[in-house]
Amino acid sequence: MTDRPTARGDERPQAGGAGTPDKDVRHLVAPGPAVLDPAHLGDIEGAFGRIAVGEVGEHHTWRQRLLTLAAIVGPGIIVMVGDNDAGGVSTYAQAGQNYHTSLLWALLLLIPVLIVNQEMVVRLGAVTGVGHARLINERFGRGWGWFSVGDLFVLNFLTIVTEFIGISLAASYAGVSPYLAVPTAALCLVAITASGSFARWERAMFAFIAISMLQVPMFFLSHPRWGTIGANFVTPGVSGGMTSASVLLIIAIVGTTVAPWQLFFQQSNIVDKRITPRFISYERADTVIGSIVVVVGAAAIIVTADYAARGTGGFGHFTDAAGVAHLLARHSKVLGAIFAVVLFDASIVGASAVTLSTSYAFGDVFGIRHSLHRGFKDAKPFYLSYAAMVAVAAGIVLVPGAPLGLITTAVQALAGLLLPSASVFLLLLCNDREVLGPWCNRPWLNGLAAVIVGVLLVLSGTLMATTLFSHVDARAVFTYLAIGLAVGGLAGFLGTRFAARGRPANPVPTMSEREKMAWRMPPLALLAPVRWSPGLRLGILSLRAYLVLSAVLLVVKAVQLGALHHH
Repeated sequence: MTDRPTARGDERPQAGGAGTPDKDVRHLVAPGPAVLDPAHLGDIEGAFGRIAVGEVGEHHTWRQRLLTLAAIVGPGIIVMVGDNDAGGVSTYAQAGQNYHTSLLWALLLLIPVLIVNQEMVVRLGAVTGVGHARLINERFGRGWGWFSVGDLFVLNFLTIVTEFIGISLAASYAGVSPYLAVPTAALCLVAITASGSFARWERAMFAFIAISMLQVPMFFLSHPRWGTIGANFVTPGVSGGMTSASVLLIIAIVGTTVAPWQLFFQQSNIVDKRITPRFISYERADTVIGSIVVVVGAAAIIVTADYAARGTGGFGHFTDAAGVAHLLARHSKVLGAIFAVVLFDASIVGASAVTLSTSYAFGDVFGIRHSLHRGFKDAKPFYLSYAAMVAVAAGIVLVPGAPLGLITTAVQALAGLLLPSASVFLLLLCNDREVLGPWCNRPWLNGLAAVIVGVLLVLSGTLMATTLFSHVDARAVFTYLAIGLAVGGLAGFLGTRFAARGRPANPVPTMSEREKMAWRMPPLALLAPVRWSPGLRLGILSLRAYLVLSAVLLVVKAVQLGALHHH
């Protein structure tokens, strides 16, 4: 099915701000949009349709809108389903096996977090035409850029390792040697990605997404306890009480459901798919659909793992995702097999998305061609970086004796700890008028995002305190930190408002909807530099120091849990 909804004539490559009421000379002399790779300009070619950007006309019927949505969907759904990867399956399974369904409430709270974070990168990608890593590098300097992208490279590589752990575990359950399954999966991933066709890659991802829908029958075969599930969704609590181990798992749930790599992947994938501001509303719908799919899938895994532990003596003794499949097989061999297939499928989608996120960032940072529209010969460094990460991660998994389950949980928790840093830079970019112009964040969205970052900081602070002082009450620590952060946040807000008194307002120039849809960020070299206040600089430095300390203590906690499990 091919859709040819039309773009306005001003959708063609043009100056970033030309045609707006703001007569800023930098916007008028911009030679074209800021895209770094010419392959990022042109028709939108999706798995379910194609949109020619140069045609003229408007679409108002529901059929036309649905056809347009079908052509646009992809980045949002793929990033969300990729988020329910091997690490996600393992983390949700651990929650179900060790804490029944008592942590379902955390998933419900994550829906607005997912939508808020990913909607911001939707706007950044469509309006700027530049990847997340490039924007951070150019707007905040190479020092901060390398801090942020360095975090991404390390975390993404470790995450890719967990994807191959999932492939290995699923293969072992089916009686297939990991030494056969892991290299075969690695070769398939490289072949799918380096096909030279964005649409072909996207169709392959949707084929794997269709397989992931096995989570729905898996849920119903697990004899869900509807009353308990409903209560756990709306009543926060932890089976057995809040401890440092449960806090670690909650952070891991946050980290695997709202991971930093998602910000980089979706923004770059939107740029690569050539989505422009005119289609932002469709990409927002794509993101909302994906966020609902990811939470439904996560809930299904938690419920299934809870069922797996019933009457088997497995409650509270999670080892890895394959262990859950074996427990399920005691109830039903079909259910055990479905779980193993879900794990394998999730690992493939996750490995593709996370590795591609890293390769996109690699292309951004080093200024090389990085588009799935290009063949291997036309973008060798891009595809070679992808293949190298896949090969090394696959090789590490084949090392015998590694504590695979613990590695997986620790990596997801690390993602949760690093998310506040990624979210802060995201917020700064979405309030940068040089970058987003009329598409900047509204005040209410900044407030909601600040609350999200605050909750993440409180969770990581609780983990730090319970790691350093193992006998403290985790619930009390969480409460005190939350109160302290709320008071500090309110004081900072009032101080900022007081300092802003008397300063001249700098409103965004008004423009018509047509002009807003045509507005693109000018080339990065033409943008005015970012000016940080001393308070903001101090805050960013403090956050960086805090997160480094958090990561070190996470390693300590993981080693402690590993030693306890070993004994």
